[in-house]
Amino acid sequence: ENVIVPNLGNMYHVARKKIPYYDDETKETVKPTSNNGIKLESFIFDVFPLSKSMAVLDVARSEEFAPVKNPPGTDSDSPDTARRLFSDVAKEWVKRAGATLTGDVDSDLCEVGPMTSYNGEGLEGMRGTTVDC
Repeated sequence: ENVIVPNLGNMYHVARKKIPYYDDETKETVKPTSNNGIKLESFIFDVFPLSKSMAVLDVARSEEFAPVKNPPGTDSDSPDTARRLFSDVAKEWVKRAGATLTGDVDSDLCEVGPMTSYNGEGLEGMRGTTVDC
């Protein structure tokens, strides 16, 4: 079945941003302190009206949602914060299964692979073991 797509131009959101630019006189990149440009953004929820059916899940953000929209080294929504969240969830699963974490337990490099467990289930065999972080 052919579906006519609505005017997608209405699906952009204007975000005012500080956009670095090159100053030809000083021969340097200038990082503005106030917004000097706009960015057109679209979000996943913008396509919901195009769907024949959809569902929304209500989940604990700390366990299920780690957006990555900022560069590494940023305090929020960065690869670093997503890795930290993923690692913290894995550590909780391992502890709940009865294992003991050793080594650098504050690191963000603990992982339970998706082929091992999807949501912390099936880790009973870890009871009484130690997991080195």
